[in-house]
Amino acid sequence: MHTILLVEDNEMNSNMLSRRLQRRGYEIIVAEDGQQGVDLAISRQPELILMDLSLPVLDGLEATRRIKSDPATLHIPIIALTAHAMASDQTRALEAGCDDFDTKPIELERLIGKIEQAMGQRA
Repeated sequence: MHTILLVEDNEMNSNMLSRRLQRRGYEIIVAEDGQQGVDLAISRQPELILMDLSLPVLDGLEATRRIKSDPATLHIPIIALTAHAMASDQTRALEAGCDDFDTKPIELERLIGKIEQAMGQRA
């Protein structure tokens, strides 16, 4: 079973996306803030991270920078998730180290395609 770390502070979004991904056969680990996301990335070594960009404690950009600067976690693909759909938001996410970018509300089939592509590139 493939493990995904979902870093999302909105409980409703987190529950909805977790359930939908679990039905697709993924094991989901949830972090509620950016620091918890960094800590779980290090301790659990998920195969992929879905990173909300607007998070408490550490925002998603800084959490991504920390994950990608650590040799133990830099290999983990990160897909940024945000309600902000401006091109500058995508550029900032990619510059921080995200491997891909998707917008909210989540279109599940599009996101699954990005997850499969990112995990395939890692294999």
